[in-house]
Amino acid sequence: MKIKCVIIDDEHLAIQVIENHLKSFDHIEIVATFNNPLKAYPVLEQEKIDVIFLDINMPQMTGFKFIENLSYKPLIVITTAYREYAVKSFELNVLDYLVKPIPFDRFLKTINKIYQQVYMNNATTDVGLQQEPHIFLKVNKKLVKVNFSDILFIESLKDYIKVNTTLGDYVVHKSLSAITEELPQSSFLRIHRSYTISINKITALEGNTVEILNKKIPIGRNYLKITKQRIFNINDDAKN
Repeated sequence: MKIKCVIIDDEHLAIQVIENHLKSFDHIEIVATFNNPLKAYPVLEQEKIDVIFLDINMPQMTGFKFIENLSYKPLIVITTAYREYAVKSFELNVLDYLVKPIPFDRFLKTINKIYQQVYMNNATTDVGLQQEPHIFLKVNKKLVKVNFSDILFIESLKDYIKVNTTLGDYVVHKSLSAITEELPQSSFLRIHRSYTISINKITALEGNTVEILNKKIPIGRNYLKITKQRIFNINDDAKN
């Protein structure tokens, strides 16, 4: 089954932009779009919607008021032309806050957040059972699906990163900090200013280095304590 979403915005062009962005993702289904937020409530009562892309300033009802009146709360992604509502939005526990015009690269980060929430945190849903947790990477002009379980480690290359996986390597125009934020913290750890690793792929630890498939990766001095804590905690859990 697919991740189901609705788009709510009083501007038709804004809806079209999100629709066009979503065409790149096969596992997301647009159930309906609405210019009037009041008309969305019946659909939300009849169908289990996973994600709502929601504008804030609309004549019939603000996006904030719309959220307050929901009988259940799907993942909410705010789409607005105004930056000043970000703090209030996150106080309402929205998943993400997108400022128009929404570039595709920024939208891709939101999609990865959605996948992580649905696949990792809602494993009892049909979607979670059928899809392995993954992330989309923009490699050249193509979106490449990479399962979290295939990632070995990620290396910073100035303005780019190199994602090393069991199936090959991918060079992506993204910072190491940005990609690390999009990965599940339970499985990945930044151990150096230039490296983020998959904790489960570690085969050895020696001094200030970890080893992953015969590749020795340095642990930065500022990361040493937390790295060893995470590694030994996981090993202790495994023994128990």
